[in-house]
Amino acid sequence: MGKVSRSTEPKINAKNYMEIGFPILGEIEAPGTVEGGDFVWFNEHSAAVGLGPRTNEEGIRQLKILLGEDVNLHTVPLSKPDHKIHFFHLMSIIYLLDSNLALTYKPLTSNSFLSFLHNLKIELIEVDDREYLDLACNVLAIGPRKIIMLAGLPNTRQKLINKNCKVFIYKGDEISRKGEGGPICLTRPLERE
Repeated sequence: MGKVSRSTEPKINAKNYMEIGFPILGEIEAPGTVEGGDFVWFNEHSAAVGLGPRTNEEGIRQLKILLGEDVNLHTVPLSKPDHKIHFFHLMSIIYLLDSNLALTYKPLTSNSFLSFLHNLKIELIEVDDREYLDLACNVLAIGPRKIIMLAGLPNTRQKLINKNCKVFIYKGDEISRKGEGGPICLTRPLERE
């Protein structure tokens, strides 16, 4: 983990995952850091990792070795946020909704990353400035195009509905907005359909 106060979590999580039958591929060793919010799978051979405050170059180097040559791992440099969010992960600007559809905030998405997504034939739904700051990119897909999101984001919700997404909302003022973390920050999906 990039944040010192969370450094004990990987070993605890690894133990829990093994107990429920999920094998552990390996681990990132210090001084490397990689956080789950900076890693996005797009398909079995393509993924992206954010290089920023919580994931460093050494962690990405180790991650590439763990994933092997069969996985095209695209590194996305993350710019420092200039808004109320103290830090952000790659999943703060992109989230996969289905195998060919993602939610994104384009002003923080680099041209090389957009090209990577285009080559994967992933259609993008763009989040606007106001709703981005209110955590509109921070959604959770519980199945292909089945989305849980915060209430109070009408533009993003309508864009999702227009792309045949079933949208479930929750108020989240206390647990999400005050803590600056939406539904993806509250979960760690282990399998995807």
